[in-house]
Amino acid sequence: MTRSELVARLIEVRPHLTDREARMVVGTFFNEVAAAMSRGDRVELRGFGSFWAKHRGAREGRNPRTGAHVSPPDKRLPAFRPSSVIGRRFGPTE
Repeated sequence: MTRSELVARLIEVRPHLTDREARMVVGTFFNEVAAAMSRGDRVELRGFGSFWAKHRGAREGRNPRTGAHVSPPDKRLPAFRPSSVIGRRFGPTE
């Protein structure tokens, strides 16, 4: 589902919201999740899943074109784990 599909679904479920208000709600949600993850916080939505930032340490790498050794820096990557309730609610996908 894309962001625009999510906005359309929100308008469908809550017809009193305008398109602009629905875009603002969805945008604010994603911005707050991203801000919390950048602070190192975990975001948990009961019945949906959890978002957090994984830490990946510096490592020894190699440039495949030149063969030169490179050292990628530490980084934090977004991670998501769906709630176990989702599997029980919707069952296996076909």
